[in-house]
Amino acid sequence: MSCCPPSPARVGCASPAKTIDETGGSPGAVVRFPDTASFIGTDRPFLKFDGEAPRRAVRLKAFGIETETVTNARFDAFVAATGYVTEAERFGWSFVFQIFLDENLSAPAPVETPWWRKIDGACWRAPEGPGSSVADRRDHPVTHVSWNDAVAFANWCGGRLPTEAEWEHAARGGADDRRFPWGDEEPTDSTILCNIWQGRFPDMNIAADGYTGTAPARSFAPNPAGLFNMAGNVWEWCADPFRTRSLARAGRERDRIAAAERERLMKGGSYLCHISYCYRYRIAARMGRNPDTSTGHIGFRVAYD
Repeated sequence: MSCCPPSPARVGCASPAKTIDETGGSPGAVVRFPDTASFIGTDRPFLKFDGEAPRRAVRLKAFGIETETVTNARFDAFVAATGYVTEAERFGWSFVFQIFLDENLSAPAPVETPWWRKIDGACWRAPEGPGSSVADRRDHPVTHVSWNDAVAFANWCGGRLPTEAEWEHAARGGADDRRFPWGDEEPTDSTILCNIWQGRFPDMNIAADGYTGTAPARSFAPNPAGLFNMAGNVWEWCADPFRTRSLARAGRERDRIAAAERERLMKGGSYLCHISYCYRYRIAARMGRNPDTSTGHIGFRVAYD
């Protein structure tokens, strides 16, 4: 089960995204990791059908990754400098979670995930649809950005999206085996360690962590490497296609479907995750969606060679 909406049927509905060929932006604060042996995945999978297992050894080249997700302020600067128009803006709609909707807005819900609504006019600068704004959320992670939008921004500031192996290594703060960025302690409705759902999903969020939606990108204690919000807050796009090759027959079928749909990988979970429903704020957890997907709980951070 997933807190995410299904991949939208958007192919062929809008003109191609603007290509950003020139570097114009500046990197944010970056943590550097040296060339090293590391690993990806886990031998303690919880959602086996997502391809979390098995744990596999990898060799990482030296890389850098930003300490926080890209904020609304930084994305605003990117748009002002380049004239970039996100896919949600070009398609004319994006997915908004039901509790954030203005009572005057109504839209059909996907059958698979009825707590999402397809809202005309929802985009990064109007996260809840017409009349909403990010003016008081400049330091929050940008949302309603597709994988393609994230790649365009990363190109602009001279970076790229992280690979899954890099993302997991960074989330652990190195090669230590841990379930969460802070260790193995389970966050609960009373032990607040990150921005996830508290209460009964999807009907009641008691917001014990102080947030019903996104939190500022530098909220909560950073992991040992100094990275913020590697669990919860917003899903983060990665460079990789979403594949589940580690599974047997069912995994091959899922891989075939994912390849046909061109799904891209997301890591980290979001403010909508809860252990009772979408236990994907663990480091090894993963999810895939079409590269033109946008929602109110997907963002990204930038990596560098």
